[in-house]
Amino acid sequence: MIRSMTAFARQDTQDDWGTLTCEIRTVNHRYLEPSFRLPEALRELENSFRETLRQQLKRGKVDVAMRLQAREGADARFEISDEMARAVNDAANHINRLLDNPAHINALDVLRWPGVLSVAEQDYGPAREAANELFRRTLEELVIVREREGERLRPLFEDRLEAMAGGVEEVRTLMPELLAAQEQALRERFEKARVELDSDRIAQEMVMLAQKSDVAEELDRLQTHIHEVRDTLQSNEAIGRRLDFLMQELNREANTLSSKSIDARVTKVAVDLKVLIEQMREQVQNLE
Repeated sequence: MIRSMTAFARQDTQDDWGTLTCEIRTVNHRYLEPSFRLPEALRELENSFRETLRQQLKRGKVDVAMRLQAREGADARFEISDEMARAVNDAANHINRLLDNPAHINALDVLRWPGVLSVAEQDYGPAREAANELFRRTLEELVIVREREGERLRPLFEDRLEAMAGGVEEVRTLMPELLAAQEQALRERFEKARVELDSDRIAQEMVMLAQKSDVAEELDRLQTHIHEVRDTLQSNEAIGRRLDFLMQELNREANTLSSKSIDARVTKVAVDLKVLIEQMREQVQNLE
């Protein structure tokens, strides 16, 4: 299964405590690099989220964002200390008895006094349980999107691999003809120079020429690497790094083929191979 490293997934859930939204974005990266933006009430879940990510993803820069919107009125629960309120009232009455022009305090004055009014701490336990399940669902959706985006690239790889295999076979077919033409050209040069045609000398020259222009090994390696890329595309593991290595090896062999070329047709095939390899390499950079 081919997986892209570029994907986006979003899920949300709601209950009596409010609404929770989870978004995960991923882009290509050499390693797995997650970052989290979580509400303070859910901060303790970050470590478990990281572990879950490592089990599902191998590479990519991953941005996880969660937003918690409390249900309207959920936070409007206050606690009043009757004991503190009475103490404030008793103190105010005591002071008033000492003053010539006492001013009575009202309920808001009492509520403003530290310790009289406090906001009840909300229980985020249910929200944390929901966050775990929501993150799991969002991550599952993300994996599906990455696989879907990756599979869309399969025809691109298959078409270019087929074109490369055709180029390799074309050069392999051309080589006997090219070597024969080189031998004829060598004989003609000897004749033009009026040099006696020594069969041993011609044989030595042809051996040297054949060694210099022998590309059979490069063609074999190109063919082997093409088969390896095809096999790798069928793997269920993360294949990005292996494909990146194979693209380097393919490019190396294509460069050698070009440097050994003794005919414009071989040079053209070598250039076409490098173009096809570069097109695949650009896509490989985005695969997990």
